[in-house]
Amino acid sequence: MGEATNRMTGAEAMVRMLAAHGVTHMFGLCGDTTLPFYDALARLDHGITHFLTRDERHAAYMADGYARVTGKPGVCEGPSGGGATYILPGVVEANESSVPILAITTDVATTSRGRYPLTELDQTALFRPLTKWNASLDDASRLPAMVRAAFRAMTTGRPGATHLALPFDTQKGLVDPSEIWADERHRHFPAEPAAPDPDAIAEAATCLSGAKRAVAICGGGPVIAGAFDELRALAQLIDLPVATTVSGQGAIAETDPNAVGVVGSNGGNPATRALVDEADVIVFIGCRAGSVTTERWRSPTTDKTIIHIDSDPMVIGANYKTAVAICADARLALAALVTELRTRNGLPGQNGAARAKAAWDAKLAGFEPLATSGETPIRPERVIATLSRLLDDDAVVVADPGTPCPYFSAHYRWREAGRNFITNRAHGALGYALAASMGAHIGRPGVKTVAAMGDGSFGFCCGEYETITRNNMPITSIVFSNSTFGWIKAGQNSGFGQRFYNVDFNRTDHAAVASAFGVKSWRVEDPEDLEPVLKEALAHDGPTLVDVISQPLHEAAAPVSEWVA
Repeated sequence: MGEATNRMTGAEAMVRMLAAHGVTHMFGLCGDTTLPFYDALARLDHGITHFLTRDERHAAYMADGYARVTGKPGVCEGPSGGGATYILPGVVEANESSVPILAITTDVATTSRGRYPLTELDQTALFRPLTKWNASLDDASRLPAMVRAAFRAMTTGRPGATHLALPFDTQKGLVDPSEIWADERHRHFPAEPAAPDPDAIAEAATCLSGAKRAVAICGGGPVIAGAFDELRALAQLIDLPVATTVSGQGAIAETDPNAVGVVGSNGGNPATRALVDEADVIVFIGCRAGSVTTERWRSPTTDKTIIHIDSDPMVIGANYKTAVAICADARLALAALVTELRTRNGLPGQNGAARAKAAWDAKLAGFEPLATSGETPIRPERVIATLSRLLDDDAVVVADPGTPCPYFSAHYRWREAGRNFITNRAHGALGYALAASMGAHIGRPGVKTVAAMGDGSFGFCCGEYETITRNNMPITSIVFSNSTFGWIKAGQNSGFGQRFYNVDFNRTDHAAVASAFGVKSWRVEDPEDLEPVLKEALAHDGPTLVDVISQPLHEAAAPVSEWVA
C-alpha cells in the first residue's frame, strides 16, 4: 500500500518528512528491522543520497562532520539491537559538541515488546541521557509531528542530537499525507536565535569600558552561530585580544592581528597562559570554561571579572562567578555589544594586537626549530609545517585525539575564519576523524579534506576505507605511526614514573592495509621525503593515505601542559 491510495505507510512518511526538512544526504547501515524504510527509499523519488557505511558508529560521525560544515542537521540511521548500541558514540559526541544530528534507529514491532524478540532493548531509555530529545514512534499517525519535534529540538536553543526509534509495525502503519509538512526554519542551525537582554549588554559594555587588560576566550559557540564579522568588529573596536578553545578555532582567523590562538592545556603554551593570567576581565563567548580550556579551572583564576555569553543558561556561572551573564546567540550578542560600545566615549584600548603578537612570537620561537628538524622518527611539528605550506586556505582538516589534536591546535595557523578544523573535543573517542572527514567532504565537496589520525585511531576505523573507495572520495589520510596509544603513554611518562603498562602494540603497515582497500598510499620515514609525498597525495584525484613513521608523544615536545610540567 502506498501514496496512490491517499494514505502512505510510516516508512514512506519518514522519507517524505526528511525530504521536507531539506535532507539531501544521510548515512547508515541496513538491518532486518530497517527493511520497510529501505524499501521506501528505493521506491520513492525523494532527492536523498544514502551512503552505506561499514558500521553505525561511523554513520553518526559522518553525520556530525556533515552538519559542522553545512550548517544543516546531519542524519544517520541504523537497525535495532547492535545497531542502536553501535551508533551511540557518535550521537553523544555530537550532542555534547552542540552539533545537531538526528539518529533514526529502527526497532522491533511494538506488539513484540516483552516477548523476547531478537534485538529488543529499551531504545528511548538508552538514548535519553545522551540526546537533547528522543522518542519512540509507536503511533504511525503521530510520526510527522514527532519528526518535526526532533528537527525543532536539535536546531533551536543550544543545538544538539536527537533520536527517533522507528518500530517495524509503525513503518507499515498508515499516515495521512496532509500531515507531511515542515517548518523551513528548522532546516538549518542555529534556528530561531535568541537576542540578548539590552540591560545585560549595557552592563557588559560598562565593564569593558573600565577594563585595562581584557581578553576574549571563544569556544565553539561563535563558530556555530557564524559570528565571525561581529567578533572581528569587537576586537577592532577596543583592540581586544581573542583567544579560542580547540573547538573555537575558526572563530577568528589566526593570522588576524588580535588573534592569540588556543589557550588551555591542549594546544596552549606558557605565553598564552600568561596572557590569560594577566587579564583583569575575561569574556567567555560560547565557551563552557571546562577543564581543558582552563587547565582544570586554574587559568583564569577566580579573581577575574567574568562576562559570559552563551545560548545555554546552564553553562553561564557553572564554573566561574559571573559578573555579567548574557544568555543569547553569540552573533546577536556580539552585534549588540559592538553597537552599545560605539555609543560610549573614550573607550580604552586593550593593547590586544601587541599582546597577541608577543604570544605568537614566543610560540613560534619554540616551534620553528622542530618544524625544520631532520630527526627520525619524523617530528609531528614537521608534518604540521609541511601541510601548512601545501594546503589552501579553505581546506578542511579533521583531527583525531592523540597525536594530531594538540599539534594542529597549537601550530597549524588557520588563515581564514570559519569551520576549517574539526576535532571531537566532547568525548575524544579514537576513530572519529576518518568518518567525520567523509561527512565533511560530502557537505563541502569543492575543497580539499584531510583526515589526521594516530595508528591507534586507524585500528578503530580502517573498515571505512572501503566506503571511501566505493564512493571515490578524494580525502587524504595522514597516519602518525608510532606503535603506541601515545596519549596514555605520555601520561604514564610524566605522572606515573615511566611505568609503561599495556600501551604499546605492533607496528602496522598502514599503507599496505589502505592499498588493499584501493587507496593510493605511501610510507614515509625520511623527513626529506615528506613534502614531495604529501604534495603528490594531496593532488591525487582519489583517496590517498600517507603513513608517517613519527615520534611518539612521550618523547616529543607536545603542547600539552601537564606533560611539560
